[in-house]
Amino acid sequence: MQHAVGAPLPPPHGPGQGSSGWAHGARHPGPPPPAPPVPGATGHVPLAPGGPVPIAGQPPSAQVPATGPASSPGETGTTGTATLAVLLIGPAGAGKTTVARHWATNRPVPTAHISLDDVREWVCSGFADPQSGWTDNSEAQYRLARRTCGFAARNFLANGISCILDDAVFPDRPVVGLGGWKRHVGPGLLPVVLLPGLDIVLERNSERTGNRRLSDEEVAGIHGRMAGWYGSGLPIIDNSTYDVETTARALDDVLARAIASPPSW
Repeated sequence: MQHAVGAPLPPPHGPGQGSSGWAHGARHPGPPPPAPPVPGATGHVPLAPGGPVPIAGQPPSAQVPATGPASSPGETGTTGTATLAVLLIGPAGAGKTTVARHWATNRPVPTAHISLDDVREWVCSGFADPQSGWTDNSEAQYRLARRTCGFAARNFLANGISCILDDAVFPDRPVVGLGGWKRHVGPGLLPVVLLPGLDIVLERNSERTGNRRLSDEEVAGIHGRMAGWYGSGLPIIDNSTYDVETTARALDDVLARAIASPPSW
């Protein structure tokens, strides 16, 4: 069963869904300790003007060309030897974790992959499952996992190892906003949105099992909220027709443009 983008969402303090996982409640976070700058990181990523096909509601400079990435098949190296800190954003079923791991594995320089949802699930006994509702405990565990990811990323970066993180970051929920990630990883963090069509994420979600499989209603609601990134200035990759390798090459091309022409937001 499919639902229109922008389907009604659960109540603000109810459970949502992230990449594995759960969209988080709209509580405003207290100020965490500042993080040091990311060593060797560049700014954020606009796509070069010309070439991209416009999408309603999104400026052409924030889109990946419909013809796909420019690098050769099998190549994931247009970012060269740059030390990068990347945050891959997207709804459940977008393929964030799979693409992030593929990109990290195929770079020609040391690169680590950290998935927020995997780190959250390090808590075994006492895990605050958001399926039971977004509570103070589940929010606290989310914040703790994000700080842990940031600490690990800074350690990798300080030792010359690039890092790609993945999480469901929403434009309308401060607790899972970009601000927290930038504070914990550093101001050079490069966010990129992975946003395939609703039919694609519904199909991929149907293949999941356990607590990582969502209802169609939840998937549609999350996808609708993620559409809020259009017009935000963040680069968005629609990987509806891409396989994992092609999506990873598109991601690498987006990041390479950041190295050549770092914007600010």
